[in-house]
Amino acid sequence: MQVLVVDDDVVSRMVMMHLVDSCGAYEVAEAEDGEDAWNQLRAGLRPGICFCDLRMPNLSGMELLARVKADPELEAMRFVLASSAGDHATMAEANGLGAGGYIIKPFERDQVLAQLAGLAPHAAGLVEEAEDPRVTMERLGIDGARLLVYLGGFDTQLAEAGPALAALLAGDGQGEARARIERLHAGCVTLGLGGAAVRLDALGLGLLDEARIDRALTATRAAVRKQDERVRKMAPQRAD
Repeated sequence: MQVLVVDDDVVSRMVMMHLVDSCGAYEVAEAEDGEDAWNQLRAGLRPGICFCDLRMPNLSGMELLARVKADPELEAMRFVLASSAGDHATMAEANGLGAGGYIIKPFERDQVLAQLAGLAPHAAGLVEEAEDPRVTMERLGIDGARLLVYLGGFDTQLAEAGPALAALLAGDGQGEARARIERLHAGCVTLGLGGAAVRLDALGLGLLDEARIDRALTATRAAVRKQDERVRKMAPQRAD
């Protein structure tokens, strides 16, 4: 799995890279600041996790986090902010933007290992955005017409999920909201929408909030519509 380390302080960057190396067989990439990291990501770099310093020139860690989580192709990447500041306000802001973790300088191996532990294979970019619709149809034992019905029904569920989840979060419904997101995740897996499943799964890495959920649902609905188009472009399928 590839790991990206972003820090404008070369010594801190080297220390973090060494700690990552000591935790397992990882391919480590580095960036000297947030702008450098963003350019590498836009050029196609796809790490499973990013360790990023909070305060940097050109583009701060918080600004890079916001860009990453706003990009459907990058938002599933686990993003861990690193700083000497341990105040709750900073951590709350990072959590609200979708950070998967927050570690405090000086770095310790156990901190890094804890962030790397449990990363699923899809975090390394091993899952395609969506499987071939023919594979989905064969796996489910259905034809194209039925798959279109399933996709349409799932899109309706996603549209209804936004307001319902917002209402749950307005109260004390974190647990129920997570359960509903897990059901949507199962729907993505069933319909072969691997990338969307990753994005929904990534919501479990931090405190749920309406903005993060809205981004994930928007990206998931886009994946559903794209798969719908792929099915419609295929040869006509017999209805069940």
